[in-house]
Amino acid sequence: MNNTQKRLFFFCLLASLASCKKESLDNVENIPGLGGDTWAATPIDTWINDSLTVPFNIAVKYKWDQYELSLNKTLVPPKEDKIIPVLSAVKKVWIDTYIAETDSMFMKKYVPKFFALAGSASWNTDGTITLGTAEGGRKVVLYVLNNFRTKGMTGYVPSDSFNIKQMFHTIEHEFGHILHQTVMYPQDFKTISVGFYTSNWNNVSDATAHKDGFVTAYAESAPDEDFVEMIGVMLTEGRAGFEAIIKSIPAGTSDNNTTQAQAIARLRMKESIVVSYFKDTWGIDFYSLQTRVRTQVDKLIR
Repeated sequence: MNNTQKRLFFFCLLASLASCKKESLDNVENIPGLGGDTWAATPIDTWINDSLTVPFNIAVKYKWDQYELSLNKTLVPPKEDKIIPVLSAVKKVWIDTYIAETDSMFMKKYVPKFFALAGSASWNTDGTITLGTAEGGRKVVLYVLNNFRTKGMTGYVPSDSFNIKQMFHTIEHEFGHILHQTVMYPQDFKTISVGFYTSNWNNVSDATAHKDGFVTAYAESAPDEDFVEMIGVMLTEGRAGFEAIIKSIPAGTSDNNTTQAQAIARLRMKESIVVSYFKDTWGIDFYSLQTRVRTQVDKLIR
């Protein structure tokens, strides 16, 4: 490099540095995530700390942060007056009932450690909605919190029981995934409805799915979903609710040529495997857990 080239290079370097200096950030104290999103603890934060964080090491993010949710979805924040009622119900219906059947160490070990909350549902392009998700057993996202009303809350109507049951169905469903991803359920379960799983489950009603031996339409999407849908429905609907599903299957055959007897037999086999899995793998009496969960759900809706 000759002297002229060196001087030109040095001049360009100075110009580049000067340009960078003009574009530098001077004060980052008020940028969210870099010091600008701190706040004084509220009664909500105190309740979360005392009821979930200290005993179970669970963190909850209820203040709005789109990056904890799907960036391509239109969502709204949860209302603050819903936070404690929702989380208190989650603790009573889900955490406390499992502890009663196992011990606190079981939930401390397997419960997800981070909850993110959203006020609205997460709509999918196929017209279905996502009510909750669990990511790798670490993070749970709960949606539709703004529609949460129990019998003791202002404006409660009997139809609100559907939203309550759906929320706990979702939680039990997602926790079922955590359990089977830790210790897999028996492979025999996958053979019960082999050939009947479909990606078009969203075009099937629950009543139609029952005729083919599925507890919900979503259970038709895959064996893993079938397994955890059995857990979610059996726990939140209770034994009587599950028996009502069995009894609702009409005589005759489905569009897939499944007879009433075959549909009932498939659901009974799935029930048996779920019950055995909980007992043999986790030492949990599933029917006792089912009674505890449904009792707590009933306290919210009846």
